Amino acid sequence: MMKRHYLFLSLSFCWLIAKTPAQPSGGGAGAISSAWIATAQSIHFLKNEESLLPVKHLESSVIYYHSFGLEAGNAFEETVGKYATQPSIPPKGGPGELHIFALNAGTVRPGDAAFEAFEKQLGTDSHSSKTVAVVFGDTAVLQSRPSLWQAQAVVVAPTLDDATLSLAAQVLFGGTPGPQHMRLGYAPPAVAGMDAQLLADSITAIVEEGIQAHAYPGAQVLVAKDGQVVFHQAYGFHTYDSLQAVRTDDIYDFASLTKVTSTLPALMKFYGEGRFDLDAPLKKYLPFFKRGNKANITYRELLAHYGRLKPSIVFWKDAQKKNGKWKHRSFKNHYSRRYPVYITDSLFLFKNYKKKIYKGIRSQPLNAERAYVYSDLPFILYPQVVERLANRPLEDYLKDTFYRPLGASTLTYNPLRFFPKERIVPTERDTFFRKIQVHGTVHDETSAMLGGVSGHAGLFGSANDLAKLFQMYMDFGEYGGERFMAEAAVREFTRCQYCGEGNRRGLGFDKPPLQYVAGESYVAHSASPASFGHSGYTGTFAWADPAQNLLVIFFSNRVYPDRSSEGLYELNIRPRLHQAIYDAILK
Repeated sequence: MMKRHYLFLSLSFCWLIAKTPAQPSGGGAGAISSAWIATAQSIHFLKNEESLLPVKHLESSVIYYHSFGLEAGNAFEETVGKYATQPSIPPKGGPGELHIFALNAGTVRPGDAAFEAFEKQLGTDSHSSKTVAVVFGDTAVLQSRPSLWQAQAVVVAPTLDDATLSLAAQVLFGGTPGPQHMRLGYAPPAVAGMDAQLLADSITAIVEEGIQAHAYPGAQVLVAKDGQVVFHQAYGFHTYDSLQAVRTDDIYDFASLTKVTSTLPALMKFYGEGRFDLDAPLKKYLPFFKRGNKANITYRELLAHYGRLKPSIVFWKDAQKKNGKWKHRSFKNHYSRRYPVYITDSLFLFKNYKKKIYKGIRSQPLNAERAYVYSDLPFILYPQVVERLANRPLEDYLKDTFYRPLGASTLTYNPLRFFPKERIVPTERDTFFRKIQVHGTVHDETSAMLGGVSGHAGLFGSANDLAKLFQMYMDFGEYGGERFMAEAAVREFTRCQYCGEGNRRGLGFDKPPLQYVAGESYVAHSASPASFGHSGYTGTFAWADPAQNLLVIFFSNRVYPDRSSEGLYELNIRPRLHQAIYDAILK
């Protein structure tokens, strides 16, 4: 029977590690790696018109998946979903559509009406849209069914085991090592020179220790080495009632990880194009600040948290009177044209309150001494800089320029517009401002007052999609065969800016401590000076090390049920986890 399946986006790939074919009993890392490489080499392009494969320009491709003789949710379909999500609209057969037809050759029978319908669909789609035929099993079907050659690309794979199914999908998108490797792939740890048992045992022990200590109800860890995701596992539940297990495709509130995933890539791109001057004063791109004590602080200083700014301002508290009621033109308990900014179902913000936030930053006194002080305040301003230089709304620019071309469809502000609530991990039970369980809306109060869109907090996404953005950083601006920003820009933003003055920070990015003291850093002592990343208040963490070509992502909702939970810090979960991953690299 012909089947047509919408992609089911599940990012677990334990089957790929556990079921790599031809693993000799007692074989070791070398045997596993050799078997995986041999499987990858057994997949061939028989036709590839106009170099259609590997797929390029995901932002302009609408990708549909069709199958015959394969079970729904198979490893091929699942892996395709890691690169591109199935659109909700039905295909129209027009330009820009890419149809992937997967065929189990062993199920084709003479006179099979269902297969003839499958053939007809392939032929119909091929007239205007692009089509790829992937044949698993006996290639004789290409002779008996010449209609399959109507596809612009024909790929053959000899078997139907899970590793072959996954690798066939990776081949289509450039995920396997070799000349056409251009995106993250998915492989056993041995392929990237890592000890699979040590990696899994160490990560599991540390993460589950945190769950048992109620540092967080659930978490997940993704490890990528040498351009291959070699570990991605979810643990625990969304909440302590243990009703909904964490999935690897769950969406998290990035919190301060937003600082290096939203406005920062835009500023890096503008810098590489000569459109953004790091040593220009704040007032150059934000004339609103030409008066006041911050006019001549440079963007380099601000991005390195070296501009004498205070850490933050509690803007929602400033909107309260001493009796606890809201001040005039701040909050109302119902929506209106004058109070349109949604905070909760019973709390809406005045339409022009954003100006008060900017005025509050402008009038805030500076710290007396020039020293490293981590501050949210300049990152609240960067969306204005990006919109001024891009001449369009921040979110539109970010999605069109970075997220969609990367295939990172979950990276978004205000995710409830696009995803069901059950796919989003809840954060805190806010008992002081919003008086609700925060779930699907930004945890940070100031970001909420900015409509959920800010440069310091507000971005959401999955670990797999965040990995694509960070892999682009590690590849110095390239990913998927496209250059997103100049290599020199990535190198400048990820280097330590004021090391000689005791400030470890890069531009936006955090860096390892200048002198490592156990218990005083959230990164591993093995993290190289070239490494960079960031953490988030809600329990998120991402760290890239180009020296080892290693990427680690840890997601938790440590602020559930409230921010009083300190277990993540008290147990040193992140640095221990990070170091355990370095320790699993085979010497």
